[in-house]
Amino acid sequence: MRFPFVFAAIVAACSSVHAWAAGAADALVVVEPYTRAVPPGQPNSAVFMQITNGADADHILVSAASPAAQAVELHTHRLEDGMMKMRRVEQIELPAGESVMLKPGGLHVMLIGLKQGLVPGDEVEVTLTLDDGSQTTLVAPVREIGMMPMHGASSPHDPGDGSQGMSH
Repeated sequence: MRFPFVFAAIVAACSSVHAWAAGAADALVVVEPYTRAVPPGQPNSAVFMQITNGADADHILVSAASPAAQAVELHTHRLEDGMMKMRRVEQIELPAGESVMLKPGGLHVMLIGLKQGLVPGDEVEVTLTLDDGSQTTLVAPVREIGMMPMHGASSPHDPGDGSQGMSH
């Protein structure tokens, strides 16, 4: 009768690991997520949101994933040599009890290699992964966002802050 005891111990261990891993993500509150609509043929888009860490401890967003794109990265915009440049970041810090804005011209989740066009009314599923391995999945409706011309052309990844000359 040793099998039931071992099985119960394994289930208890897995359950406690799952509860621990789910705890950090469960403390996140994501407000108003949305995805930028893009013109036909545009291979990339971005997801924006406000993330509040309701936990007593700091956490770190280390990755994101979405079935809507071949790759998903965490990005930011930085002013370098007088030009706005988009750069990949390895993580986004989520201080305890604070909110972090992912918005045009700043931090965002980049969808690379879209598997289909994104038009207003569509929805994009995004899974956020924290430093402890816990995850939360959200749905980000696709919205039309005003785009500003840059050097005579419009950019589907305009920072939205009036700056020009962004490069990736």
